Order: sequence, then structure tokens, then C-alpha cells
Amino acid sequence: MLYIGVDLGTSAVKLLLMDEKGAIRNIVSKEYPVDYPYPGWSQQDPEDWWDAIRAGIPELIAGVDASEVRGIGCAGQMHGLVVLDEDDHVIRPCILWNDGRSEEQVHYLNDVVGRDRVSAWTANIAFAGFTAPKILWMRDNEPELFSRIDKVMLPKDYVNRRLTGTFTTDFSDASGMLLLDVEHRRWSQEMLDLCGITESQLPELHESADAVGTLLPEVARELGLPADVIVCAGAGDNAAAAVGCGAVGDGRCNISLGTSGTIFITSDTFRAGGGNALHSFDHADGGYHLMGCILSAASCNRWWCEDVLGTDDYAGAVGGVDVAAVDPSLAYFLPYLMGERSPHNDPSARGAFVGLRLDTTRQEMGRSVLEGVSFAFRDCLDIARAQGVEVSRSTVCGGGARSELWLEMLATILDVTLELPQTEQGPGYGAAMLVAVACGDFDSVAGCSRSLVRVRGEVAPRADLADAYARRHETWHGLYPALKGSFERMVDR
Repeated sequence: MLYIGVDLGTSAVKLLLMDEKGAIRNIVSKEYPVDYPYPGWSQQDPEDWWDAIRAGIPELIAGVDASEVRGIGCAGQMHGLVVLDEDDHVIRPCILWNDGRSEEQVHYLNDVVGRDRVSAWTANIAFAGFTAPKILWMRDNEPELFSRIDKVMLPKDYVNRRLTGTFTTDFSDASGMLLLDVEHRRWSQEMLDLCGITESQLPELHESADAVGTLLPEVARELGLPADVIVCAGAGDNAAAAVGCGAVGDGRCNISLGTSGTIFITSDTFRAGGGNALHSFDHADGGYHLMGCILSAASCNRWWCEDVLGTDDYAGAVGGVDVAAVDPSLAYFLPYLMGERSPHNDPSARGAFVGLRLDTTRQEMGRSVLEGVSFAFRDCLDIARAQGVEVSRSTVCGGGARSELWLEMLATILDVTLELPQTEQGPGYGAAMLVAVACGDFDSVAGCSRSLVRVRGEVAPRADLADAYARRHETWHGLYPALKGSFERMVDR
């Protein structure tokens, strides 16, 4: 038996083929563009996602017996606003998770409607990346297009609609729309009324491992798959990555060092997010989770190495020093290249190097980039710990997890032992696991995780460097408040 996992990312879709024992049989990646028409804007054509999947799946299954493919599960970039008219045509480009155009609408929700009311309805406050502020932005700035909306959905739900013709979503992804009553797992009528939309315009809600349909006949023929291939509701990319790394059930943690960064802490019971500095969402395993989201994580390192230094030698960019040595003269880096979500909720925040000297080297600056992202994770984890959440171990995934230096630095700064999953394709692997459950081949998401997820190694904190990093974090932690006013004056109006 074979299962296809779809990881619908920001710059590419990654497709993987998994067998019933959890072995990955093939991986195919297809890129597509992101459009940045104005400063702070980020959008994408949903048709590009579909074209990439149509091209990628036949390549993925080449050389295997297609009749063995049982299901397709999709993990998707969260929060994106996809709107269709009554003929199922895309009305405008999808406004992506890292788009900051809705700052005015976020202010309206948090400061006029009120944080307490919004949080009572949804368990979260408004962030620029969330879907509801984008709907309000469309209503305020594109009224003619807004009037044509027949369906509102998230990126992976658009893919599922193209695959099956159904109109569904799952609780984990819907949690990030600011339209869901997260605790009670239902749409918030108060938020729908506020945004001027109806429940009929929103997808049917499902658990992530629910089967929601089978392939449309014409789609099955084009992809070279049987028409009875099952499609599950799927999950937001972070929830799917947590499943793929084994962060299932109560008291688990997963850290993603991808383009953005997340720290994902699971719970069997609902928990508010520490004054809303962390997100409180539903999990793909039927439970809940707290999540801190850092808008720029591994993308900071890519920006420093490729865009600034013009090199793809990531290891060389930090020098051949002891992987986690702490130099008191090291500069400090604020990683807010796209603004910041957790815990600051500040689209105006900017990246910064602080403390440069004439003898500062580019290797030291490179190390400070990794350190600054790690400190941002520390800020999020400190909030969870202040609520009594205990985290001593965490799985870790994403491109940044390939850096030995970064892992040892992160483990020491967080005081957490990092576990390295044997399979590194977190979101796509989790999506394949979810559809294996939907096909009835595992009794639950937890059972599938116990059967398939393995740890290949771990990275422990370095006790000899803990105090030095704690002192540096204390200094770093004071930099954002000191610069916040300056960041606000830098915003393009």
C-alpha cells in the first residue's frame, strides 16, 4: 500500500510517496513564484499550486504500480486567503501567511472590537497573518471583489477541492483563520458577523484524518491514479509536521526550523496562549496545542549567506569554531526581517545587527544570526513555561535542523534535548500518515505515530555554556523594546 503526502509550501510543493511501513519511496518537488507587488505584501496564484501538483504526482508515481496508491493527504501553508466566486473561479491572488497589508484591520479587531472579545470568541487575538483580517481588508479595499465571494478557504483546502470537488477543511488549519471557536471546534458566529460572511461560505469542518472524498474521475485519469483514491481533510503544515515527527498526544513538543519557525506544544486539553502571545489551536490528532510562530527563521540564515554574502557555503559562513562557543564580543541579531508574530505581534518590527565593532567578523555575524533566531524561540518557550508547561525534550525538523552548530546552540539556549526524527519530511510525512489513518490502515493518529515515527539521534544542551547564553539572552531580550519606536517610524506608509 502506498500513500501520497503533499506539503504545500510557500515557494514549492513537495510530494512524497510513503509505504505502509513508513518508508519513503520517492520525493518530488515543484517550485512556483511568490508575488510581492508592494512592500509588506505577499501573494500567490492558486492555479500555480494545482499546476505543480498535476505535474508532480505522475512523476512521483513513475515506476510503481499506481493501483497500490490508497490515499492522498495534504498539509498546507496556513492562514492564506483563497476566495472563489459562484463558478469556482479564483477571484484574486491568495493573500499569504506572511503578508502584512492588514495592519489597520488587526488594529480594528484588537483595539476597537477588543482583544478580550476576540479572544473569547476564537481563543486568539488578531495577527496580520491570520485570515479574518485579510477578509476585512478585502471588504475595505476591494468591495467589488468582496461582493463576489462565494467560498472562503485555505490553500490546502483549495487543492482538496480540485482533487475531489468537496468543500472541506480541518480544525488545525481552520484554527489559524481567526474564524473558529478553537475550544469548542465550531465556527464563531460572532467573527463571521463581524467579517460580513456566512457559514455557508466556509468549508465543512472535519478532523484531519477524516476521509472527505475520492478523486474526481477526470483528475484520476490525468494523474494516473485509481478513481477510488481517498483524500483526507489534511492539516495545517505545522500540525502535520508535528504528526510526522511524533508530537502526538499530551505533553509533546516539535520545533520547526523552516522558512518560518514554530514551537509546537501539544495538550489533550484546551489551554489559552499566555495572554495571547502564543497561538492556541486545535491539533491534527484531535487534541490541542500552543504554538509560537517566528516569521523569519531559516530564511534569516539564507538571507545572510546567499543574499548578503553571496555564498551557499552555510558552514563556512559561521567559521570553523567550536560549534556552540559563546564569544562575549559577538554582535546581536534581531531576526524580524518580515516583522514578527510571536510574541510581539508587530508587523513593523525589523531585523537588526546591534553591537558591531571594527573587529567584528562576518563569521561572528553569521553566528549571531543563528543565535538571534534561537533567542526568539526562547522568548516563546519562556511564555509557555510561565504558564506551567514543562518542556524538556522536543523533536526538530526543517532545513535549519541540518546544521549541527544551530542544533547545539538551540538546545543549550532552550535547555531542551532535541530529538532528530529518522524521517525529515515533517509536513508531507505527517500528511501521508493522516491519510493512512483515513484509509483505515491504522486505528488512530496516535497509533500510526507509534508505528511509523523513529528517532535517529539527539542533541543535548551544553551545561558549560548555559550561563553564558542566559546572560546574552537577557541583553538580547531588551533590544526589541528599545528599538520598537524606531521600527514604527521606519514603516512605509
